[in-house]
Amino acid sequence: MTIRLTWKRLAAGALGLLLLGMGFAWSGLFPIAASSGHWAITDWFLHWTMQNSARTYSSFQTPEEVRDDRAMVSAAGHFHQSCEVCHGAPGVPPSPVMQAATPPAPNLATTVGHYDDRELFWIVRHGVKYTGMPAWPAGDRPDEVRRMVGFLRRLPGMKAEEYRALTAAPPGPLSGCTGCHGTDGRGRGQADIPVIAGQNEQFLLSALRDFASGKRQGAVMQVAASGMSEAEMRAAARHFAELPGLRAGTLASGHAIAEHGLPGKQLPACRSCHAPGKNAPVLTGQHPAFLAARLRQWRGDDAVTDVRKPRDPMAVIARRIPETEIDSLAEALSRGDTGSAPHR
Repeated sequence: MTIRLTWKRLAAGALGLLLLGMGFAWSGLFPIAASSGHWAITDWFLHWTMQNSARTYSSFQTPEEVRDDRAMVSAAGHFHQSCEVCHGAPGVPPSPVMQAATPPAPNLATTVGHYDDRELFWIVRHGVKYTGMPAWPAGDRPDEVRRMVGFLRRLPGMKAEEYRALTAAPPGPLSGCTGCHGTDGRGRGQADIPVIAGQNEQFLLSALRDFASGKRQGAVMQVAASGMSEAEMRAAARHFAELPGLRAGTLASGHAIAEHGLPGKQLPACRSCHAPGKNAPVLTGQHPAFLAARLRQWRGDDAVTDVRKPRDPMAVIARRIPETEIDSLAEALSRGDTGSAPHR
């Protein structure tokens, strides 16, 4: 007897399979125990699917610049705090507890070569579902992701001694801070790490609170600050504020925007806030590259449109600074030059 296939029969068959599958899921017989692992074909299929997805989405969900090899300390510090326990590191084996996950985290020194820079950026930024790989906790900090991609590219040839040098911190209650900022608070010579020695104590305390609450974005600092108590934050802010370093002086920079702003664009002068007696941070002596990077990060915050009600008023102010002026302004603010310069 010949059975004719009709749309009704196909629909009934599909509904039957769906009900069968739902019944199996309801029964609880599906093995979800991590101890059972995956079948080899399941493991291959899931990994193959992940690689294909990373390749496809990274082609249109990544910025033009996806890698920064110039600053390793902050990326290595974050890797040490957040990634090492699962993936291991040069000279440091991964936690056997985390390796009991299904799937276990791979040895990145041997697997990063399977991906190009755009794919690595996408994976670090967005994470991978159904694994222990989280998305980057600070969504608006692509600069941090670029530095992590640069660090990951160094892993295959990195020796244990180099890794320890990048992540070493003197023992003590402030080891979570000094690993990146250094015992002198000057950022270990890294252009992406601010000089906090001699900075305003209240500003440092407010920054720690904002990072811990998530009000301020920055994966490295959010991880570091979230584990600190209020007393520890106060002690750290006091300690670094008392170190010799940045001292508020007259911000008479030889740059028109710093001295006069741009009245036609409703851009106030930098010195109107960043001056002695103000709550804004001290800029003189700060790394020019750090200042320029922060201004560009604020310029990218398009969610803030009203300077009177912003998440951070600097986001609005920075967008009023011409892009062509940012680097020269950062240099002038860092030096604290005196004198005057014509408007450009």
